[in-house]
Amino acid sequence: MSPDKADKKLVVGIGSALVDILARAEASCVERCGAVMGGMMLVDSHNHIENALATLPADRHIVPGGSACNTVMGIGRLGGRSRFVGKLGNDELGRIFRESLIKNNIEPALFDSDLPTGRVLSIVTPDAQRSMLTFLGASAQTHPDEINNGCLKDAAIVHVEGYLVFNRKLIEAALSAAKAAGATVSLDLASHNVVAQHKDLLQGLIRDFVDVVIANEDEAFAYTGHKDDERALEKLVANNKIGVVKSGPLGSIIGADGAVYRIRALGDGTAVDTTGAGDLWASGFLYGMAHGLTLEQSGILGSACGYEVCQVMGAAIPEQGWERIQNLLESFEEANK
Repeated sequence: MSPDKADKKLVVGIGSALVDILARAEASCVERCGAVMGGMMLVDSHNHIENALATLPADRHIVPGGSACNTVMGIGRLGGRSRFVGKLGNDELGRIFRESLIKNNIEPALFDSDLPTGRVLSIVTPDAQRSMLTFLGASAQTHPDEINNGCLKDAAIVHVEGYLVFNRKLIEAALSAAKAAGATVSLDLASHNVVAQHKDLLQGLIRDFVDVVIANEDEAFAYTGHKDDERALEKLVANNKIGVVKSGPLGSIIGADGAVYRIRALGDGTAVDTTGAGDLWASGFLYGMAHGLTLEQSGILGSACGYEVCQVMGAAIPEQGWERIQNLLESFEEANK
């Protein structure tokens, strides 16, 4: 990070304000509900999600979500300063979402809509894979002009979720405003099928605006055409980018300025639910970047956050998990003195 950003630590997330509905089910339920295994599909009505829920087991969890929101929530729990930019409906789910941000010390930069608050049905299969149906609702109504309304002030890093490609004018405005604000611009590639559908647009956006590209192995393959993570990383780091390829239990790989860092995964590779794993990985990584950790340390912190969230349902790490992560963070801070 450049010297003029050294005194800034605020991370701003721009994305869809969504409420996650998590349900366990067998793999056969994924196709029956119209979802793509391991991917994300948009639906045009919240009734589609209600109808799918009617076919699934009754046990479910409801928590605030959305990719960029999950990431800044994690940064807040790490003790960092973060802000979330998005649009909500004037309904009960919107109230839950807003109160959750405030409770977790996240600065809300929220716009109101008459449409229902967006929601995601995340079907979690026995292998811990999650397949998503998303109703964007109010979140799809964020106007490009709203992004320029002071919501990026003092940002060290602006993190944009790749799902915003469904609103081309919005993602272009978000990335352009972030660059104009002098922030380091981070983009998460969202989902392999989203990348495949919008590859040309993403290539132009990354070339012109993005400093940090974060992808899992499927997204990296969809974007670069390479299954080998090192060859995929070479394409992601072109034009002086920082690139990340995450490979679940195989760990992750980070590239920048000609250097490559391999980050091992924690644990034995078992997971209860992978919902939010990539988002929380980004929490640790971006927190580390904003607070002066090395890229390798930032990656290890990201790996710890990703591991802990995979041990529970949903994208909320329990207190014991955060205690372990804080111990790791403190060891890095002590080593860097």
